[in-house]
Amino acid sequence: MITVRVPATSANLGPGFDTLGLALGMYDEVEAELTGDQVQVTVEGQGEGELDLGEGHLVVKAMRKTFDRMGMEQPSGIRLLCRNRIPHARGLGSSSAAICAGILAARALGSQRTSPEGARTLSDDEVFALATEMEGHPDNVAPCLAGNLTISWTDHGGSPHMVKVTPDARIRPVVLVPSARVSTETARGLLPKDVPHKDASFNAGRAALLIAALTLRPESELLLAATEDRLHQKYRAPAMRDSADLVERLRAVGVPAVVSGAGPTVLAFSTPDTQDLIAPEVGNDWHIQLMDVDPDGANVQFPETR
Repeated sequence: MITVRVPATSANLGPGFDTLGLALGMYDEVEAELTGDQVQVTVEGQGEGELDLGEGHLVVKAMRKTFDRMGMEQPSGIRLLCRNRIPHARGLGSSSAAICAGILAARALGSQRTSPEGARTLSDDEVFALATEMEGHPDNVAPCLAGNLTISWTDHGGSPHMVKVTPDARIRPVVLVPSARVSTETARGLLPKDVPHKDASFNAGRAALLIAALTLRPESELLLAATEDRLHQKYRAPAMRDSADLVERLRAVGVPAVVSGAGPTVLAFSTPDTQDLIAPEVGNDWHIQLMDVDPDGANVQFPETR
């Protein structure tokens, strides 16, 4: 049996649409082992009583795909215990966490078995590529695997890449989680096929500024300008009106706030001069949680190290 711990993530961060991602100190844990009979999934916490408990579970799907990619014979039985803390359909990377957990669990368990001729393990780059393939884009899986703040992109051949950087320790992310859910597919379906050139140019400048603000100059005024966006948030607002309104209220009092991922969670960057401004703008329907930035990303523990 092995245990995989994977962090929640917040993608986009305002102007960094489909490229920027931040690993957060909130974790799902998956205990996994290969058995001789059937697939058995137990879910505790988020998704309990809702998720598929067999072959349709996303962690199982990711494991199956990984065994295929490794050239291994599929095990007939898999037992999982999923302790979920990442809210589902809230823009905090729950699906990316499940995919990464499944891939890493399969790689670890597969490496312990006597493999048939031709079977192999996967490199970290191959793990990242497979996770991106399953998720559809790399902005959440990159920080989930690597931790900290990541900049990800796909080359002309379709292969994903990332660079990991460390945010200034004075910045604390605050997640504001509503009870309502919005699926990524719904949110992405609201985006236009084309955007004005001036909006693309605007976001390119703001995304570059955001990296400088998060790593070199964590000043609230600079972060406020750096988190402006014209590519996705305004188009998605009709699906999450309360989130859009909260972002507007927070920004009006000087708090750098954005929609987290595809929403509807709102992410605010708390600095020493803005930390007392957040709570008064948030109603009772929101769960407020001050976060650490996770520095290391996904972690696999074998029995002797637990």
